[in-house]
Amino acid sequence: MALTWAPIWAIAAPPAKPAAFPGVMDDRRKKLKFRAWRRGFREIDLILGPFADETLAEMDEARLFEFEALLDAPDQDVFAWIMEQAEAPAGFQTPTLRALQEFRLKVSDRLS
Repeated sequence: MALTWAPIWAIAAPPAKPAAFPGVMDDRRKKLKFRAWRRGFREIDLILGPFADETLAEMDEARLFEFEALLDAPDQDVFAWIMEQAEAPAGFQTPTLRALQEFRLKVSDRLS
């Protein structure tokens, strides 16, 4: 009986991916947080950045997608939607935008 050798990667199971823990930041969330703080438009940085700090770790997949879509939209438009100076298009009228609007009000109450 001849022994055959299989490469280690053929017989070893890949390491298990760690389970998601609430409050733990994965790479996607870290990138979104970075993008939220560095928009190039300071007024929106000061809303999106702290919002990301407080909420990203707890966001589910749907909310992450909504937040990412807002980060992909033009800064001036997103700022107007958050400040409720303009109505967001139907595709952007999401729970995440409403949460940002409420967050902006909460932050402005803290500052006054």
